[in-house]
Order: sequence, then structure tokens, then C-alpha cells
Amino acid sequence: MATGTVEANAASDRKLTFDELRAAMRRVGEERYHHRHPFHLLMHEGKLSRGQLQAWALNRYYYQSIIPIKDAIILSRATDPAFRRVWRKRIVDHDGDANRNGGILRWIKLAEATGLDRERVIQGLEVLPATRFIGNEYLNLVRTRTFLECVASSLTELFSRDLIALRMEKLRQHYPWLASGLDYFEARLTEAPEDAAFAIQYVFDHAATRAEQESAIRALRDKCDILWAQLDALYFAYVEPGWPAPGAFRIESER
Repeated sequence: MATGTVEANAASDRKLTFDELRAAMRRVGEERYHHRHPFHLLMHEGKLSRGQLQAWALNRYYYQSIIPIKDAIILSRATDPAFRRVWRKRIVDHDGDANRNGGILRWIKLAEATGLDRERVIQGLEVLPATRFIGNEYLNLVRTRTFLECVASSLTELFSRDLIALRMEKLRQHYPWLASGLDYFEARLTEAPEDAAFAIQYVFDHAATRAEQESAIRALRDKCDILWAQLDALYFAYVEPGWPAPGAFRIESER
């Protein structure tokens, strides 16, 4: 075997440093995170109608509602009490507790600001079939993949803060009637970076080999694909060609 090949193989087997691992995950976000999706671009340009925003809020609620279920699955697989003590915060962040509302109720408030009825959102009877399938696929990911990959899949939080800040700015600019429903995003500006800092440190500390690091990066890529596919379904149903599935939410006539 040539010396250069040996050196190349050795380099590919070398564990990434913490900064290299974080940079690799950020590259996944730059390439695949749904801030680049045409649906979000239309949103940020102020080109979505109230009905299209209602469709987004209604379908996205289904995803929001499974996040604490996803985190409960991860908790059920965790054998380290120290990990569980930190991770259970995520469930409270979304479900709330006796002292504060969580992200799910804050998202309902956003949906109500679009003009949707609360019970209509919670029942989820008009969710797109693709939205339900894709959301359930995220639950399958955390049930079936390695524990390290489950934790890594949450690391869209590494780059979600920038999108959240941009989204809040653009929603206020283009859709001022949504102002009363932006509490969800305000909370995530602090929650997401805190969660990401713990998760990426955990992945770095517990990935014993370069191969395990690469599997963690792939899990993050798969999570990005899930988020992208959710918006694909919304775009197909409510933008172009505009074909919502039977039984799915229909946009009412708009002036």
C-alpha cells in the first residue's frame, strides 16, 4: 500500500476535535437546514397568505406535539441519571408545568393568532398525511437508532437560533397581526442554545471513534431531511401545485 494511502486512511480514522465536530455539524445545517426551503423563503419575503400560514401552523403543531414524546423515548433509553436530570428539562420546556406554560401551548397561541380555533389545531384531524408520516418517522428514529444518534439528531438546535431570530423579524415585518403569537420563538432563543451546548458536548464525549462521530453527523443530516420533507408537503399542498390531500386543511377564500 502506498505511503500516501496509509496516511489518508489514518487521517480519515482520526477522531475529530470538538471544534471540528461542531464545524462538521454546522456544515450540515448550512447545506440542509430548512431555512433554505422555498416555503420558508416565501414566508420571510412576506409572500404567504393568511391561509398558507394557517396551514403551516396547523401542520407544524403536529410536529411540536411529538417533541416531548420524542424526548421521553430518549429518556426511557438513558441509563445515566445525570443525563436524565438534564434531558428531562426538554419535556418541561414543551409540556410546561404548574409554574409556566410550555412550547406546545405557546404554539397553539401562534396558531390562534393566524385565526385558527384552538380545538381544531389540537385535534389535528386536518393534518396532511405526509406531515403525520414524517413526524412519526422522527419517533422511529429515536426508537431504533443508537443512543448517541438519538442525542445527535436534536442538534438542529445548533443553528436554529439564527432562523428563529430571522423568522421573528420577518413575521413582525410582514404579518404584524401575528405579533401576539410569537412567544414560542422568544422562549426558543434561550432554550435551544442551552440544549445544543449539552447535546454536542455529550456527543463529543461519548463518540469513542471517528466512525461513531460520523454516525452522529448522519443522524443530524437525517433530522434535517425530516424537517425539509415537512415543508415539501406543505409547499405541494398549499403553494404549488396546491393539492391538499383528502380530509386535509383547506384554505378558505381570501380577499
